Amino acid sequence: MTTEERPPLIKWAGGKRRLLTDIRRFAPDSFSRYFEPFFGGGALYFSLLPGEATLSDANRELIEMYVEMRDDVESVIDALRRLHNSEDEYYRVRGSVPRTAATKAARLIYLCTLSFNGIYRQNLKGEFNVPYGYKTHLKHYEISRLREVSDQLRGREIIHADFDQAVRTAQAGDFIYFDPPYTVAHGNNGFVKYNAKIFSWDDQKRLARTALRLRRLGCHVLVSNADHPSIRELYPEFNEHVIERFSVMAASGDFRRPVRESLFY
Repeated sequence: MTTEERPPLIKWAGGKRRLLTDIRRFAPDSFSRYFEPFFGGGALYFSLLPGEATLSDANRELIEMYVEMRDDVESVIDALRRLHNSEDEYYRVRGSVPRTAATKAARLIYLCTLSFNGIYRQNLKGEFNVPYGYKTHLKHYEISRLREVSDQLRGREIIHADFDQAVRTAQAGDFIYFDPPYTVAHGNNGFVKYNAKIFSWDDQKRLARTALRLRRLGCHVLVSNADHPSIRELYPEFNEHVIERFSVMAASGDFRRPVRESLFY
């Protein structure tokens, strides 16, 4: 099974697994360290598997899950074994507040696997609010896959941080991949339904300045973003490549239409 075919550990809004063939064409053949400040499902990282990497995200729950997967996967597996796939169990787990790092990680993996459409979504209070997906045939964990992911994260730095803070140590020759939420000008945020903290237009402008600073420093910089004139204006010194894909986030297939994304490199 290729990396593109292997399902991610968790499904994340805006995940890039289906676009890896396009994105990898613009990754450098060689580089020193790898940085991915909007880690999410980590599709590009798990495809490249660089030896030295800093993986980060502003979502603390997500990062704590990956840290626990790296450091104590067997405890996560034990916690997942105690859960089962049913509607009552799903809502019990969704409403629970786990006490240990392992049970917190297991809760996130369980909910993202069995939720409706397999998505992670928060309300404005930061609470996971996706209903049960009623896919009773699904197994909510695969031991071999969990151990594989743990091995692939071992020795890597995983931090909860703002994107700008996460790349402060980047130097010439490093590779940074930015994949932010696709906010565009005039408040049109495509991920407003999936995040408690909105990635604002000011954040987009701040990201563009950070990307340019790193590029001028001599880093390899690749940015995934919306195909929109307001975004394009932020990257005048970058080349652009537009790719088209089908949206898989909508609940109904009737609303899954082609969308275009830009890669700035």
